[in-house]
Amino acid sequence: MAFRFLTAGESHGEALTAVIDGVPAGLQLTEEHLNEDLGRRQRGYGRGGRMKIERDQAHISSGVRWGMTLGSPITLTIQNRDWENWKQTMAVGEPPSGTPAKAVTRPRPGHADLAGAMKYGHRDIRNVLERSSARETTARVAVAGVAKRLLGEFGITILSHVTEIGGVRIGPLEAPWEEIRARAEASEVRCADPAAESAIIEAIDQAKASGDTLGGVFEVVALNCPVGLGSYVQWDRKLDGRLARAFCSIHAIKGAEIGMGFEAARRPGSQVHDEILFDADSGFDRRSNSAGGLEGGVTNGQPVIVRAAMKPISTLRKPLQSVDMATKETVEAVVERSDVCAVPAAGVVGEAMMALVLAEAFLEKFAGDSVDEIRRNYQGYLDYLKSW
Repeated sequence: MAFRFLTAGESHGEALTAVIDGVPAGLQLTEEHLNEDLGRRQRGYGRGGRMKIERDQAHISSGVRWGMTLGSPITLTIQNRDWENWKQTMAVGEPPSGTPAKAVTRPRPGHADLAGAMKYGHRDIRNVLERSSARETTARVAVAGVAKRLLGEFGITILSHVTEIGGVRIGPLEAPWEEIRARAEASEVRCADPAAESAIIEAIDQAKASGDTLGGVFEVVALNCPVGLGSYVQWDRKLDGRLARAFCSIHAIKGAEIGMGFEAARRPGSQVHDEILFDADSGFDRRSNSAGGLEGGVTNGQPVIVRAAMKPISTLRKPLQSVDMATKETVEAVVERSDVCAVPAAGVVGEAMMALVLAEAFLEKFAGDSVDEIRRNYQGYLDYLKSW
């Protein structure tokens, strides 16, 4: 059974929609399971005015009965509260007044504006920016709520935390993952290092005062993944490749690394590879986790760790130079309502992409039409691993 989904909707359209296929029957699922992460995605120091308007809530309209999945496609809808202010500009039919909004013709450097307009033949950038907006990730986070529920049935949990914003990096974190999760969730910038948190907030304030934006790095960790998700036999089945693609599909993400990542290229092999241990009771283990839980494109039983680098947001309150598409004159880029920094929220989206990829790989490995069938397959595999 393949786990797959599609999202639809524009940033200021009436709603965002997602259709999910491949969810097994018998999974307990309510809207509350989806809405917690939607709320987490909206928080974070440095967010813009849009987050004060929206109160994202996912509505399930198919595929679930009496709190249990049916095995049929699941449809999710998230209403855009800001739609009330955009009914004319984003009308599906003729604008109510009959007068369309003024075309947006000043593309933003770093955004999909110009390339998207040229690709699709749009003379109004509004037709590009509405779908290319990071607002689309709201639907992905909702879909991932389903994936997290499935993974949670088998003890797999996912967390994220910010490791760097605006050049301010956290110090070493000598703490269990659950403590890091708790610290991050209590932080305005989702940072588990209190000293770095203060410096990051100051950096965001300075960027806001100067009309600028900041990017950064976040880390996503999946705990309790079994050995054997993914495969080494074909390039497109390698789980690290699939994760890199998923993370780089997030808006403004320009790089992803797994485990030690780029640092591994700077060290000799003796300081990189994780020595293998064995205990008669617990089986195989690793002395370290530089590989980030993946070897040869396959999970090895260690936590799966992915970090992603987010560039600064493209919309600046003091805009950069651009060229008007209509007149070809030198102008300042258009200014849309935006955030100063969205790295904390991007970490929640990173959790979503981790969950979506792992759920797909998990169902590939332990395929079944119902949760009970998958549980039998999974338990049989765990029993098999004990023989090693």
